[in-house]
Amino acid sequence: MPGMPWDDRDEEAKKERQATVPEQQQERRVPGMSGPLEAVTVGLSALGREPDGEKLADALMSGRFRQLDTSNEYAGGRSETLIGQALANAGGGAGVTIFTKADRDPDTGVFDGDRVMRSFEETITRLGVERLPVYHLHDPFTITLSEAMAPGGAVPALVSLREQGLVGEIGIAAAGGTLVQDYIRTDAFDAVLTHNRYTLVDRRGEDILDLATERNMTVFNAAPFGGGILSGSPRRAGRYGYRPISPEFGQHVERLRELAERWGIGLAAAALHFSLAEPRVHSTVVGVTSVARLEQLGALADTVVPDGFWDEVAALGSPPPSPVD
Repeated sequence: MPGMPWDDRDEEAKKERQATVPEQQQERRVPGMSGPLEAVTVGLSALGREPDGEKLADALMSGRFRQLDTSNEYAGGRSETLIGQALANAGGGAGVTIFTKADRDPDTGVFDGDRVMRSFEETITRLGVERLPVYHLHDPFTITLSEAMAPGGAVPALVSLREQGLVGEIGIAAAGGTLVQDYIRTDAFDAVLTHNRYTLVDRRGEDILDLATERNMTVFNAAPFGGGILSGSPRRAGRYGYRPISPEFGQHVERLRELAERWGIGLAAAALHFSLAEPRVHSTVVGVTSVARLEQLGALADTVVPDGFWDEVAALGSPPPSPVD
């Protein structure tokens, strides 16, 4: 079984990808990665559920974005399986780095230490790797924090994987709120992934970013488009974080859309660069469902957003409450 194909691609290509990223983000390093963490990570929760998943997985092996985020449970394990097949087809992955997550038992909801170890074994078997740079505890909703931290619990199992050198950093990955904050405060974790909580129209993730920064944690900010409302997709226009929005929230989004169009950058580009410009965020996780979407992500990342645009965003005032907790 080959080891994880750490990114050793051309340094000039790395510099080009990081051209619009604050220096703080460029300097973040994770054990097991040969270079600094890149500002954009491709999210693959839909890989294996959408048509042409094999084409997307293969395209990622030679694409511009070299960091992929998945999870044991995504598409019932199909996401990891397709990534593993593409890694093998590419002869070791050509410098692609995989971040993934431990998940509870899909049938029973059990999420103890034994389940974490089984989840890890399932993952590395699917991916065809021996170790992972970042491995998250994912959505621990079926257990209490005390259960997770107790002997035989999920967190001691993650710590054991790290101590064995099988995992570089252990993280907590969930939407946000007090649950994530409580896990961060245990000081057991090296990384955090939050989603739909720190976007162009929502600042509820501020406390998470602050807590993580105080502890020098690696921060992944996922879903910068808020589940699609900021991507420009008409079918997602009425929901944020997968929940219905209020009229006031919709009006604020529309004002931002008009502002972005007036500046000639588009709402989706503004939403992505809001996260990219945040120094407390080390990598922004953007969900991709097709090769076409992958190409669009490159165009969004290349968009230049003038400082004056952010001044006008600030002048709009704080966003109204979002529908997520």
